[in-house]
Amino acid sequence: MKALELLFQRNLPRWVILLIDLCICSFSLLLAYLVRFNFSIPPVEVQAFPMVFSIVLGVRLITFYLAKTYQGMVKYTSSKDSQRIFLIVTLGTLMYVSVNIISYNFNETFPVPFSIIIIEYMATTFLLISLRIMYKALYMEVSNPNKEKRSVIIFGAGESGIITKRTLDRDAGTKYKVLGFIDDDEKKQGKKLEGVSIYGLSKLDGLLTDNDVSNLIISVQGISPARKQELVDICLNHNTKVLNVPPVTNWINGELSFRQIKKVQIEELLERDAIQLDKENIKKQFYGKVILITGAAGSIGSEIVRQVIRFQPEKIILLDQAESPLYELEMELHDKYKSLQYEVVMGDIRNRERMENVFRTYSPQIVFHAAAYKHVPMMENNPSESVYTNVFGSKTLADLSVQYKVEKFVMVSTDKAVNPTNVMGASKRIAEIYTQSLNKDSTTKFITTRFGNVLGSNGSVIPRFRQQIETGGPVTITHPDITRFFMTIPEACQLVLEAGAMGKGGEIFIFDMGKSVKITDLAKKMIKLSGLVLDKDISIVYTGLRPGEKLYEELLANEENTIPTHHKQIMVAKVKEYDFPVVSAAIQELIGLFHSQDNNAIVKKMKALVPEFKSKNSVFEELDV
Repeated sequence: MKALELLFQRNLPRWVILLIDLCICSFSLLLAYLVRFNFSIPPVEVQAFPMVFSIVLGVRLITFYLAKTYQGMVKYTSSKDSQRIFLIVTLGTLMYVSVNIISYNFNETFPVPFSIIIIEYMATTFLLISLRIMYKALYMEVSNPNKEKRSVIIFGAGESGIITKRTLDRDAGTKYKVLGFIDDDEKKQGKKLEGVSIYGLSKLDGLLTDNDVSNLIISVQGISPARKQELVDICLNHNTKVLNVPPVTNWINGELSFRQIKKVQIEELLERDAIQLDKENIKKQFYGKVILITGAAGSIGSEIVRQVIRFQPEKIILLDQAESPLYELEMELHDKYKSLQYEVVMGDIRNRERMENVFRTYSPQIVFHAAAYKHVPMMENNPSESVYTNVFGSKTLADLSVQYKVEKFVMVSTDKAVNPTNVMGASKRIAEIYTQSLNKDSTTKFITTRFGNVLGSNGSVIPRFRQQIETGGPVTITHPDITRFFMTIPEACQLVLEAGAMGKGGEIFIFDMGKSVKITDLAKKMIKLSGLVLDKDISIVYTGLRPGEKLYEELLANEENTIPTHHKQIMVAKVKEYDFPVVSAAIQELIGLFHSQDNNAIVKKMKALVPEFKSKNSVFEELDV
């Protein structure tokens, strides 16, 4: 074994490989004669050996040299190498078939009998390819003995599954062996694929119980979120990691690399089935329009930008006050969308003169208002800033939209505006009330979209948990029973566009957020997906609810109900209507309190505007007494 290891540590010289290939060709030719003449070659045929061997080996030498078949590293032979050898051997055979035909036309003799040519062709092709594969298999066994390999199971016995297995076989450094395939197709179950058995999903639990399986690799392209969740739950019960094969479009030069097979992320397990959009209606609403997007550098705003681009607007105005994120978005658009017309505008929505210049200069026809302060504890400690940005900033944009005859104003709100328990949620509810009341006597259609937490957004819980896990913990959670609704950023923004397109003005659109997720369960699953053991490798610490935070989020207030729309994931909330003069005066009074910087006075006025606003875990609870 040591001798073999020393042999495989060095690559054979090219001339040695060429010489071995020619020896294989000589053996194949001799074998062809033996088979053809039943292992008793007539003397007359033996006398022709010098000429026949010269023709055959001469042709093989020329074709091997020109095609550089000897330059490949034999221990890494791939299917492409095998295809190339097959083509070169076939070409060489056709060459001395041509020699036979030419010779027959001149002296009516065949230098090489056709029966010999056929047998030699088959033997040469088989030996050149099979010996290379055997050498590769021997190398892999020496470098990675089976007893040292870790078992894996591949979900999906289709083309992607075969490619995944071959990728594992090709990459000697992975030290994996495929124990079996799992597939939902009953016609495949019980059969073998490249020598590996195919099982149904019902067998997965038993396979994981009876074998030490390190990974399950999901190779199926476009697997449903529910099926992926089911697989992950089974595997996590057996401490088996789950890996994912990326989409074919992400493969490098059309080939899958083992390094591209990544761990399943928690975001993937919270996804739902793809949203079906009314693309024709959305395009009709946004095609050829000038669209202003506030908060364009944020996680929601930037994704709205990416979604809107698909519907070919005339121009997109990217407005934000965050310099570096806005620059990064500009670079992304510059690299990916060469023909896109856009303007990058640095500006604060609270600065009316700056905002009026934007409306006057670009005359936007559609406004997506995503700019806002959104962190609950931060706003609880800074109520005046929450009012100044979320209320006054929104009011400024809404008023200018009416003044400059914007067609539609779509405001991105939050589930925290429902029965708010914190300043941030109350400020967003006040902004909702103002835009709704403004809609009554305006040509501009004001539309509000309301949804919960989005996965991966700036400051959301998942990136924080991931960072804590990477640094060894502990993972901090405010309360054992706290739950939240989650939605992916693309999903939320697609629904914002759909709601914006279908809105007639004055609606508050509620998105179907699915089931609420217990944050403790989310953290535990993330820990398991990272290959760690709770309370052994990492711990969870409960820190107590933060100011303004509540255990359960809601999407509808107590007095509200909903009306379904043509889209099953979008509903319209029936909410109390307000008279604009009354609302406008009250909100103007609230904004005027900013200059006093009296937090109690500001929050007291907010509670008067939003009677259902009851503070929790906050110093402002005394105002509710």
